Amino acid sequence: MPENPPAPQPPRVPSTEIPGLQALLAVVVGVVAVAALYLGREVLVPITLAVLLSFVLAPVVDLLRRLWLGRVPAVLLAVLLALGAILFVGGLIGTQVAGLARDAPSYAATIERKVAAVRAYTVGRFSEVMDSFGRGLGHGGAGALAPAAALQVPPPSEEPRPLPVEVRQPAASPLELAERVLAPVLHPLATTGIVLVVAVFVLLQREDLRDRLIRLAGATDLHRTTTALDDAARRLSRYFLFQLGLNTAFGCLICAGLYAIGVPSPILWGIVATLLRFVPYIGAFLAAALPMALAAAVDPGWSVVVWTAALFLVAEPLMGHVVEPMVYGHSTGLSPLSVIVAAIFWGWLWGPVGLILSTPLTLCLVVLGRHVEQLEFLDILLGDRPALTPVESFYQRMLAGDPDEALDQAELLLKERSLSSYYDEVALKGLQLAASDASRGVLPPERLEVVKEAVRSFVADLSGHDDAEPSPDKAAANADTPSLAERALPKEPPPSSNAPPADALPPEWRSERAILCIAGRGPLDEAAAAMLAQVLSKHGLGAVVVPHGAVARGRVDSLDVSGAAMVCISYLEISGNPAHLRYLLRRLRQRLPPGAPILVGLWPAEEAVFKDPQVQKQIGADHYTSSLREAVTACLSVAHEKSTTEARLIVGSTPAWSLNAK
Repeated sequence: MPENPPAPQPPRVPSTEIPGLQALLAVVVGVVAVAALYLGREVLVPITLAVLLSFVLAPVVDLLRRLWLGRVPAVLLAVLLALGAILFVGGLIGTQVAGLARDAPSYAATIERKVAAVRAYTVGRFSEVMDSFGRGLGHGGAGALAPAAALQVPPPSEEPRPLPVEVRQPAASPLELAERVLAPVLHPLATTGIVLVVAVFVLLQREDLRDRLIRLAGATDLHRTTTALDDAARRLSRYFLFQLGLNTAFGCLICAGLYAIGVPSPILWGIVATLLRFVPYIGAFLAAALPMALAAAVDPGWSVVVWTAALFLVAEPLMGHVVEPMVYGHSTGLSPLSVIVAAIFWGWLWGPVGLILSTPLTLCLVVLGRHVEQLEFLDILLGDRPALTPVESFYQRMLAGDPDEALDQAELLLKERSLSSYYDEVALKGLQLAASDASRGVLPPERLEVVKEAVRSFVADLSGHDDAEPSPDKAAANADTPSLAERALPKEPPPSSNAPPADALPPEWRSERAILCIAGRGPLDEAAAAMLAQVLSKHGLGAVVVPHGAVARGRVDSLDVSGAAMVCISYLEISGNPAHLRYLLRRLRQRLPPGAPILVGLWPAEEAVFKDPQVQKQIGADHYTSSLREAVTACLSVAHEKSTTEARLIVGSTPAWSLNAK
């Protein structure tokens, strides 16, 4: 007797696909990565500095190679130029520090006098007040204090004094003396040497390193990997060059200002301001502390200190809030909060060097998160792009019943696109998300009413915007205003202007009920119909919104169709073979004037009704569109044809505006 075959076993789920274990694995990987960064900082810091230096020197190497130098001479010359700049700056700092050390005693005497004056004015005045207060208490209670004053305290007994003991160290040998002098200098020199050597090899093998990174990231997706590397290199090179130029300009401004004020060693403080400004947000304030202290030591009064503080208070906001936004724009892609958090994190890991490297390192993480799906959370947490797309943000604001914030976003987008393009790309797609949630039963009726009311108010607030592309000058002026995600939205041109101008349309097309914008039976189709009616009115066509209940079987006979020249039916979603739509069109044709066309719009077109000609023929509409722009263009074309035909019947020729349009 044959044995029963074993029952099929359910497929095993890998441990990494279990949500709890996957989250735990991610936490473990993060902890291990942070621990490795901390424990290996002695090795990782020079390598990181070398890689970032290579990004700065790469444009110089390319320039030298365009001057017919070979790769090796170009790299060596660029590194020698960098080394010369470092030695030159180091020499300036040493010279300036030596001059300060020579005049330090006079500065110390001035500081002591000022500290004594401040102490006399503050602590001395306080002591005088307390003494006068104590004398007042003693005068008022002399009888009570007399017995205590009469007490005799016996003199302390004299004890033998301890013998002084002096401990003398033996004279240091020449080797020990050299070690004491050179030890603080050897570590920075060794780090500088490692950085330069590694930078040379990185510049010599740029293409090879790029290929290895592509292979490591996955050679099966060369396009995405290449795009990520190019994006990272472009952003880092531009960021470093811009930041180096701006910080150098800031240091030159501080140097010139301190020289005019009369603070000693202005070149030193200009270099310090340039270097410390690489530290985000607090670097300029740290750079101001030492010059202000020196200004207090130079001047017996306080005018030099005040002028020094005023110089930094004017120069830093000017550079940070005026010059940098014009130069950087959206080049870095980091949010302000992520810059602060990154400075704290990398400063904790790698000390002062980590503060300087915090922004470029965080920028690398954001670029990785932008192109690698598994690291997308880095872009969400650290990047400047909105966490929600404009469509999701619109829907979220409607759910919250807050159309004002959605209106702010809409006004930013309308600076560079038409009203119909915004409705098609953002508002209607957001309404489709709401309609999908409502059909699945996850949107309760009370919340659905909140969405309806918010959309109604939102559409009414946009009634003052025209459906036209902004002028090139205005669009260019506002090119950097929207975020990166908002600028990624496609821009559709406004409906074609081949139709006649508004004043040339016949009166029946400009009347209030020329086009009946009928809502479908979905809960939010009336909002889509209201958007269509608003855009039609921007082009001189009269339009009115008709709710779906007005065309139901029992009420369609009472529908007012007087003056109706066309009907547009709006749906946010429709499924299968919509028999109800076919019967609705039959009822409408019985009520409409003969020859009045019917347009059916589904925003956007994802169903078979727009793909199968047989289904379209069964439904019986005259026009099918998948966007408001197409619907408005179709209505204008019908109005153009009707007005042209009527004009020919009246005068027997084509009107001038029609010829111009053609």
